[in-house]
Amino acid sequence: MRAILLALSVLIPSAAVADLTVSFRDGAPKDRFTLSYDGACALDRLDVQIDLGAAPAGLIFDTTAAGAGVEVFQPLEWVSGAASTSEVTDGDTLLSLSLDEVRPGATWAFTVDIDDTTSTRQITVDGSEMAGAVLRADGQAAAFDASGMATVRLANCLS
Repeated sequence: MRAILLALSVLIPSAAVADLTVSFRDGAPKDRFTLSYDGACALDRLDVQIDLGAAPAGLIFDTTAAGAGVEVFQPLEWVSGAASTSEVTDGDTLLSLSLDEVRPGATWAFTVDIDDTTSTRQITVDGSEMAGAVLRADGQAAAFDASGMATVRLANCLS
């Protein structure tokens, strides 16, 4: 009986651990987001959201000279990999990404300008100001920490 159960366990797929980590690094004039997939299986597609609206610093995407941003602005630009993105309008707080053909070890990176809209109105935003912003993927959510990192455990990876 034990041999039959062991044989069946090999044939039935089991859930594998897979994480998506997003790191934010401030820079002048461009801030950088890096997405890293640490999973054992490939995914056809992964929909991701970065929601700045929950961060206490009042963060926004500053993509044009007109709008709520401070001095310098930068549109979203992919620097490693690529994905379909929602249109990012100056002053937006939400960015939606669709990553296609996600492979184990894959990374993506893009630059854009992030500004705060609090009374300090700084040109640069550091990781501590990202604290509270939210990463969503695969029905999971995680807040960015004070170092500018967020990780979600993905549930749709079977091995």
